[in-house]
Amino acid sequence: MSEAVPIPILRIGDTLLIRLEGDLDDSTVIAVEDQLTREVARIRAKGTLIDVSGLSVVDSFIARVIARVVAMIRLLGSEACVVGIQPAVAITLVELGVPMGHLDTALDAQQGMALLDRLRTDSARDHETRGD
Repeated sequence: MSEAVPIPILRIGDTLLIRLEGDLDDSTVIAVEDQLTREVARIRAKGTLIDVSGLSVVDSFIARVIARVVAMIRLLGSEACVVGIQPAVAITLVELGVPMGHLDTALDAQQGMALLDRLRTDSARDHETRGD
């Protein structure tokens, strides 16, 4: 089994950006999940962008892990957005029946940052309304 190479995670203010590219094997995907959730918790990120524009192929395992890591990130108090889903990848995900409806998505990182800002504003408004 090959050792997973760490994927760089960029910090932009209180937001993290990770770009997935190439052909990812299962061990790399699991390492990304661990590395990203640890970094979200370490810096207390308010937003996380997962850029998948560099992936030409996403199998059901990778899709499930991405969905799972988004759920973990949210549990850690960070908003999450998946950006850059290519048309072929979108078609594959739908054909495989991978449940991705709960994910917030955007076409690119710029739109993803704008979406994260809206999600944070909405979340803060919800907390104010509930009196949190």
